[in-house]
Amino acid sequence: MIKLTLKDIANHFSVSISTVSKALHDSHEISDKLKNRIQEFAKENHYRPNKVALNLVNRSTKSIGVVIPDILNYFFIQVLYGVEKVANERGYSIISCVTDHSLKKETMTLEMLSSGSVDGLIISSVASERQTSKHIENVKSIVDYQIPLVMFDRVIDAIECDKVIVDDFEAGYKATKYLLETGCKTIAIITPINKTKIGRLRIGGYKRALKERDIPFDDKLITPIGAKDDLDFILSFILNDKNIDGILVLDEITTVKTMAIIKARGYHVPNDIAIIGFTNGQLSKYVTPALTMVSQHGTYIGETCAHRLIDRIEGLSSPGGFETKVVKTSLIVRESTRKIPLG
Repeated sequence: MIKLTLKDIANHFSVSISTVSKALHDSHEISDKLKNRIQEFAKENHYRPNKVALNLVNRSTKSIGVVIPDILNYFFIQVLYGVEKVANERGYSIISCVTDHSLKKETMTLEMLSSGSVDGLIISSVASERQTSKHIENVKSIVDYQIPLVMFDRVIDAIECDKVIVDDFEAGYKATKYLLETGCKTIAIITPINKTKIGRLRIGGYKRALKERDIPFDDKLITPIGAKDDLDFILSFILNDKNIDGILVLDEITTVKTMAIIKARGYHVPNDIAIIGFTNGQLSKYVTPALTMVSQHGTYIGETCAHRLIDRIEGLSSPGGFETKVVKTSLIVRESTRKIPLG
């Protein structure tokens, strides 16, 4: 079947393409008789508007770009779900891109998306400690081009735009305080995000909880781990300290791996060692014992980002007046931690 175009309809009725377009959009400028004839003809011949052509005319793509650093992190999957849910409700589609924590890939992705393929961008940038002035300028250029931008989670303070962030300090504090209240006295941290601002904030909350109990901070209990590091080997050093009875792990996959290794070495979770992780994903619910986790409410963050961005795109937000929304976390208590003693 040959696809019917506006030009074909115009030729059929010996009118201009503009007249056909107005008739299909029920414009009062066209007589009811001609409108009805054109609309009926379009319907009978299964006319569908060319969205690409309409976008060029309207200077709108009805698409938003979402840039995340890691697709294996369940938190970012939750955010994507929230963004897509709201985008669909408001008539937008999304183009999602993963940077794999690469500055080069992020720069290339932003250049591609900001060249006119989307109406606005939602970004969680790469680790802040790796940001250079050139990289910040690359992100800033999006704002300079007047492309609406919302940053979430891993944001750049120097960029003026709407932001949605997690209260990571409180999250670290809340998790550590709970471990202490259950009777843990020596709590180690395993952090795959040691070089990020959010990692530092979570450790800051950990320090605050220790200070309230007059427990001195020991930096030897903080263990950074990279993607290529052998977690089993690293945990052997942590477990050599027989006093450790609690572990806080700053991402979900590492939390699950940590518990598996600890159990394989003959420790009981939570009686010997209690464990709390971050990001309340599917993995944490179905392992044994089920893991106590810090929920960052990724779906809500995605929904909030999408609403803010689309409001900017559609001119529903006042120019400037950028806001930073801080989202509180929740501690989802399961079997990997002891119960708080009564009394």
